[in-house]
Amino acid sequence: MPFPFSDTVTVRYSDTDAQGHLYFANYLVFADEVAGAYMHQLGYTAMTPDTAPCYIFTVNINCDYLGECKAFDIVRVSVGYTRLGNTSAELGFEMANEADGETLVRGTITQVFVDKSSRKPCAIPECFRKAIMEEQPELAA
Repeated sequence: MPFPFSDTVTVRYSDTDAQGHLYFANYLVFADEVAGAYMHQLGYTAMTPDTAPCYIFTVNINCDYLGECKAFDIVRVSVGYTRLGNTSAELGFEMANEADGETLVRGTITQVFVDKSSRKPCAIPECFRKAIMEEQPELAA
């Protein structure tokens, strides 16, 4: 599935583990960073929680590791929503080595939209849902 948003990340030496490849948890950091950039493009700025209509909690992350990357590799991280519910959504992500196109990981991030006062699930803000649907009309099917 092609995702509607992508960006590249250069693997720093400090992102690697003692075996010389990208530390497994940093794949998730890269996915989260690019997902945040996509959400910002859609009008939801998580970096300003005081003005955001609600919080978004990550409640589950799944990641299948398929390839290896090392320090100084450039990784293309692609993201997009794969499911929209009433109070939750799922973002899919994929990472590939920019040099040879090898797929490194595929995964999902499950988000729950949460009322800032009660900290209970709330409806996905209509303006954010609308922005997602404009960018990804296939989710309506």
